[in-house]
Amino acid sequence: MSAQIEIDQQGTGFAGSSATTREDFSGVVSVVHQYLDGLYQCDVETFKQVFHPQAIYATADEAPLLYRQMDEYFSIIAKRQSPASRGEVRNEAIDDLQFAGENTAFARVRCAIAETQFVDFLTLVRTNGRWQIMSKIFQIKQGN
Repeated sequence: MSAQIEIDQQGTGFAGSSATTREDFSGVVSVVHQYLDGLYQCDVETFKQVFHPQAIYATADEAPLLYRQMDEYFSIIAKRQSPASRGEVRNEAIDDLQFAGENTAFARVRCAIAETQFVDFLTLVRTNGRWQIMSKIFQIKQGN
């Protein structure tokens, strides 16, 4: 079950943009909701749906730069105890959605796992009529 997610629609690139439609906007929001559900449940099958097979995962918050391909990332997710199983309250928001054109979008997302806050920059691509996350670049923020 998907949680209610706050979406700040200012600067989404949707209003008045000829490159996007309500269907594009809804499609990207749906993928981001599924991504957040996958994080909360630690559900690898959901992640396999929302991430492009060639997607990357990275952060510069670790030294050296942490970079993973999807197989490695999915293996880590599969071993993680989910926030749902610990009864954590969901704390997440989609801060921004932008469209560069018909097949490229960007989402700035905030979420938390335990006491750790994250800001995720998700780049999405549409291939074969389907939106998927092509990259997840994130910032870690300890505490509140």
